[in-house]
Amino acid sequence: MSRKKLLKFVLDDGTGTDRVIFSGIHSFYEPEELVGKTLIAITNLPPRAKMGIDSCGMLLSAVNERSGEEELHLLMVDNHIPAGAKLY
Repeated sequence: MSRKKLLKFVLDDGTGTDRVIFSGIHSFYEPEELVGKTLIAITNLPPRAKMGIDSCGMLLSAVNERSGEEELHLLMVDNHIPAGAKLY
């Protein structure tokens, strides 16, 4: 994946240690749009090296097609939900 498509996220996952996740969503989002948002991530995946840094998880998104163009929407939740909350 091109470096230009990757965004680096440093997330509070509720453990007290920041979690780094790289995601190939830059063609859909600018970094400043996502500051302060509460996203849904899978965090029990093995780390994968991206640009020499371990990416420790995956952000969840929904993808659809509209007028022949692919759209991607990160799954976000209410900011009142604390970091590290479990999904059931």
